[in-house]
Amino acid sequence: MLKISRLRNGPSTGDHFLLFVMLTEITDKGRNAATLSFVRNHPDKSMKNLLLFVLFLTAQVVLAQTPPVGVQLYSFRNQFAKDVPGTMAKVRDMGIKYVELAGTYGMPVPEFMKMLKDHGITAIGGSADFAKLDKDPMGVVNDNKPFGVQYVTCFWIPHNGNDFTIDDAKKAVEVFNRAGKLLADNGLKLTYHNHGYEFRPYENGTLFDYIAKNLDPRYCNFEMDVFWVKHPGQEPVALLKKYPNRFPLVHLKDRKPGTPGNQDGRADVETNVPLGQGDIGIAEFMKVAGQYGVKYMFIEDESSRSMEQVPQSLAFLRTVK
Repeated sequence: MLKISRLRNGPSTGDHFLLFVMLTEITDKGRNAATLSFVRNHPDKSMKNLLLFVLFLTAQVVLAQTPPVGVQLYSFRNQFAKDVPGTMAKVRDMGIKYVELAGTYGMPVPEFMKMLKDHGITAIGGSADFAKLDKDPMGVVNDNKPFGVQYVTCFWIPHNGNDFTIDDAKKAVEVFNRAGKLLADNGLKLTYHNHGYEFRPYENGTLFDYIAKNLDPRYCNFEMDVFWVKHPGQEPVALLKKYPNRFPLVHLKDRKPGTPGNQDGRADVETNVPLGQGDIGIAEFMKVAGQYGVKYMFIEDESSRSMEQVPQSLAFLRTVK
């Protein structure tokens, strides 16, 4: 760090070099560009003022820290089916503080919520069936309000077999905008979770592009499943940057290297591997997620090894700087 006392006497060549190193270390391409713009537009400003500007940028970086990581409880569906309290205790023991819900496994909602509270776990997201969003959106509100969640996610757009079309996309846009407004009016945020079939070509882009450009971000945004971005041939980081602030939620899931992809929305769940051991690029994604509007990330491991793999995934995430 440069000393202010030295700045009063004017910056040395070494000071300029140190400032350049600071800029390189604390900023990404966009913030570097902002700093260069500041220098060009304020050539008369002192080194001290420039340093203050750099410190402002540093604060922005700090504020864009990695979002909190929780777990999608569907990962432990097989364990919950046999022992709800015991499985929730294991989730707590992993250090999980935030979850997405996948039902209550037969427990009354008040009991289930008390169990979460007793374990220090907060429910962030619930779910909604597409048909119910279409026909009974107020029912979706009533289903999710008792859980105290912020987000409600739809995980699948109905379509004929593997044939997802522009008509299906248009129907989804209409339903999500209409239902999303009602949810927003009742304090809930609607998101749609991609599943791969949305990335089929359409005009100069994909069907996902059509959906993203036509959804009203006031009423519906997205939960990015990074597996289901990579599997149909896209790149999670590139998609995040293409649509900043449209992915408040993320599913973290890694894919066994060599797994053939498709655009059908289907894959063998046993191709899910611990984070950092697959070909998704989890570390690179984690480093930029907070800068592009991600609020919460949830590990979702659908394999039969989830109870063993989720702790490995958490350990890997602690190594990502």
